[in-house]
Amino acid sequence: MIPTESHIAIIGAGPAGLMAAEVLARGGAGVTVYDAMPSAGRKFLMAGRGGLNLTHSEPLPQFMARYREAAPKLQAAIDAFSPEALRAWSEALGEPTFVGTSGRVFPKAFKASPLLRAWLRRLDAGGVRFAFRHRWTGWDGEGRLQFRTPGGEEAVMADATVLALGGASWPRLGSDGGWVELLAAKGITISKLRPANSGFTVAWSNVFRDRFEGQPLKGVALTVGAHTVRGEAMITRGGIEGGAIYALSAELREAVLGLGQATLMIALRPDLDTAALTMRLSGTRGKQSLANFLRKAAQVSPVGIGLMQEAAIASGRTLAMFSPAELAHLVNAIPVQLSGIAPIERAISTAGGIAFDELYESFMLRKLPGVFAAGEMLDWEAPTGGYLLQASFATGAATGRGVLGWLKRL
Repeated sequence: MIPTESHIAIIGAGPAGLMAAEVLARGGAGVTVYDAMPSAGRKFLMAGRGGLNLTHSEPLPQFMARYREAAPKLQAAIDAFSPEALRAWSEALGEPTFVGTSGRVFPKAFKASPLLRAWLRRLDAGGVRFAFRHRWTGWDGEGRLQFRTPGGEEAVMADATVLALGGASWPRLGSDGGWVELLAAKGITISKLRPANSGFTVAWSNVFRDRFEGQPLKGVALTVGAHTVRGEAMITRGGIEGGAIYALSAELREAVLGLGQATLMIALRPDLDTAALTMRLSGTRGKQSLANFLRKAAQVSPVGIGLMQEAAIASGRTLAMFSPAELAHLVNAIPVQLSGIAPIERAISTAGGIAFDELYESFMLRKLPGVFAAGEMLDWEAPTGGYLLQASFATGAATGRGVLGWLKRL
């Protein structure tokens, strides 16, 4: 039995914290969700600005592989709250979902706000209380949670605590990584927080940057080392970002951190081999400019031609000096030197966090009995495509179940 009048403090009103609150309230526990921001789910709402990608429809073995080395640690939580369960949960809140052409799953409303509003109404009806503008600052000498509030310092005694404070990306929305020092002081091993699903910096020439900033690269194949991803990318003033870049961000990040730079290979026409491209580019150009010839003969976009010109200049040549065979090779093997990683504040998510060895299977911290952690605070990363939210929801639900089990043993 759950002790009567138990009080569970959940710190963080994002998907992981709110899901833990739902499981706990359903299990009969008294729950208060604390958050430093004035309202709940701010980063969740930001994630839904371009269409809320809740999860993905691919088979579970492929789905789990997206979590890389953390997959075994997340398996049980995602088995218990699977992509199908997440879709059913959304529908029960009045927000049915659909599968997009890429296999990604979205609410039919395509927005986060209706789902969040319905969720908060259900949590309120279930007795969950909220305390906003409460910034957690650690524990006092009596083991009480300390909060800095507009009305001054506040101490709260809790029977159990769920930490769901997120990583360190988009700190203006609440997840600023301020918890790292608080837990490290308690002896908790924490892998350094690093940008994930982030852009990278490139030293574009002034001409390229001014002409192609904001231009998309569509249908390209990007390669770093043995890893290749098909998709889209976007030229930024200071570098490159976008879905295909995010899918390679772990490999690119580690290369930049280890070597100071990374070489990204871009294939503009990945469905055409060099022989086919050479044949197309061996025709007579006539009075056409080389750029027009490449655009018509090989269907290379202007931004793609700009990338080819950047690569040629970097090699000390011009495109006009390339033979048809050399041009054909370059179309699908443009080297782009990445010189740095975009700031963590601009990343979609973060890598690093609380080491799984610090946690029991219930997600309770071994060194802090009664304190649990969920979501992006944990040491895992995943590409965009629904994997980030799925693991946040699933670990939040698992943490809620873990707290209920802990309370029954008290």
